Amino acid sequence: MSQRVEMERHQLHMERVEQANQALNKAAELATEDRFRLGYHLMPQAGWMNDPNGLIYWNEEFHVFYQHYPYEPKWGPMHWGHAKSKDLVHWEHLPIALAPSEDYDSGETGGYGCWSGSAVDDNGVLTLVYTGHVDGRTPVEVQCLATSTDGVTFTKSGANPVIGDAPEEGGFGFRDPKVWQHDGQWYMVVGYGKDGLGKALMYTSSDLLTWRYLGIAAESNGMMGDMWECPDLFPLGDGDDYVLIISPMNMGATKTMYLTGKLNYETGKFDYRDAERLDYGFDFYAPQTLVDGQGRRILMGWMNIWGAQMPEQVDGWMGAFTLPRELTLAEDGTLRMQPVAELAVLRKGRVFVDRQVIPADSTVSLETVQSDQLELIAVFNTKESDVETVFGLLVRCSEDGSAYTEVAYSVAEQTLRVDRTHAGSGEAGVSEVQVEPMEDGNIKLHLFVDRSSLELFANNGVKTITNRIYPNGDSLGIKLFARHGEACLESLDVWELSL
Repeated sequence: MSQRVEMERHQLHMERVEQANQALNKAAELATEDRFRLGYHLMPQAGWMNDPNGLIYWNEEFHVFYQHYPYEPKWGPMHWGHAKSKDLVHWEHLPIALAPSEDYDSGETGGYGCWSGSAVDDNGVLTLVYTGHVDGRTPVEVQCLATSTDGVTFTKSGANPVIGDAPEEGGFGFRDPKVWQHDGQWYMVVGYGKDGLGKALMYTSSDLLTWRYLGIAAESNGMMGDMWECPDLFPLGDGDDYVLIISPMNMGATKTMYLTGKLNYETGKFDYRDAERLDYGFDFYAPQTLVDGQGRRILMGWMNIWGAQMPEQVDGWMGAFTLPRELTLAEDGTLRMQPVAELAVLRKGRVFVDRQVIPADSTVSLETVQSDQLELIAVFNTKESDVETVFGLLVRCSEDGSAYTEVAYSVAEQTLRVDRTHAGSGEAGVSEVQVEPMEDGNIKLHLFVDRSSLELFANNGVKTITNRIYPNGDSLGIKLFARHGEACLESLDVWELSL
């Protein structure tokens, strides 16, 4: 491609980015309704947000890109939104990074855009790797690069697409490249599906421009979805263990999974031994990870789900990300997710409830706390609770008791549930997961409530449940409860949270 043509294409891209930024700024002035706006989560200024893209720690700052449609609070031709942070708590929105502008990522209908991908540091150059998607084009999906030296303005590579097609015909999807470096070589996994089996394809490159296909890194056993979106393959722990996170399509209630095993870089094969659902809530999808300056593996996910009611759309925006979560691998090969330690800076004051017995079929109100932005850590002793007891917390309770979200644990069934049947607007439904008590017999429930979200970390991140909830603004109460028997509360810590 000649230098003149490259300059013309870059200028066109900059024009599309500027148009999108102008539309976003106008929309943000109108999206001021705060009934469902989250207080301490990353969300768009206005318009639509879905998958996290390009999570990276670059030049001592956290950068997060995301699938974004700045013109309306609904899915449309995908752009890349952009925000950065020094502490994973306070986020600064930056100009839109990518807009559709080329024949490989733009089209005449709405089914096109700069779809999901990742980011890497290529000798100081911030490099985005993404899927160009155009409905009706052959091929529909290709892999592309864009680069920046200042971390704000991005130039699409004249070599695009750097991977021009899937390795074989007849597949279902070919998207969401996740790129990393190992021993001086670049590697990429791409989501794919064929013959009803979700797959992660693996490539390698020395320069990010010319890629060699290594083969199928991993694929479904026949019960793990027919296409694996947003694959993320990375080492975790002190040994040679690797984790593959996927978002399998058409797998019922399971929207995300993780697989643990060993990776052979020469063959590109990921030999996995364990596979489990990653989060047990309704609103958790397309998570991606980064490594920070301390060597921590940190994850953020889209805190919504396709097909759900999205009440915030009428207010001019849609979508949010989960809190940043630190990942660790337990000795038994299972994954742990816990909120990053930096979030403690949000705490404003502390209410402490000491050890007490909650009588059977009763509730205990916390009259001193009325808030829609909270962190709660409740520890219950199952050994000193009746075996038939169901205990837990009610949050975002209305004064008349008709509205609430219930977090409940059944001692007999060893089942943890989040019930949003009476939560307010939006989707109802019950999320549940099996959770055994810890060695001391305790169940630890760590909750973050933020206006229209609830994130639950059980037993130090053994299991998590992530849900959006849409209560009325005056539903601010908190209650403890026990049913069918007495419950023993060991302790309860509550903090109001704010930036």
